[in-house]
Amino acid sequence: MGVAAGPIRVVVAKPGLDGHDRGAKVIARALRDAGMEVIYTGLHQTPEQIVDTAIQEDADAIGLSILSGAHNTLFAAVIDLLKEREAEDILVFGGGIIPEADIAPLKEKGVAEIFTPGATTQSIVEWVRENVREAAGA
Repeated sequence: MGVAAGPIRVVVAKPGLDGHDRGAKVIARALRDAGMEVIYTGLHQTPEQIVDTAIQEDADAIGLSILSGAHNTLFAAVIDLLKEREAEDILVFGGGIIPEADIAPLKEKGVAEIFTPGATTQSIVEWVRENVREAAGA
């Protein structure tokens, strides 16, 4: 899983009941335009669906977008499922409306990076390029 030759493969997902996906679509397009292969899962995905997709698609990373306030629960569930399925080489990053006080605990749980409102698409693309395969040992 992960660490394949060729373009970086990123699953962009909207976990939970959050129905706003404009930001996720903007990020998916920016990553695609930067030469990455992007699998956008659509709205209302469960952590299980997201992890299943990432494993099936041999993804290098999962980008989670959330605005609903359920980030602590849903991000942790994705991390836990990746561990259970021995797919910890798939890097998880996220963005959305996430309070500053929640960022450090999310990183402690295994989320590699959090992007908050105002992050540029270029900064996200650069972070993915610099960190995704490096973290997986490529």
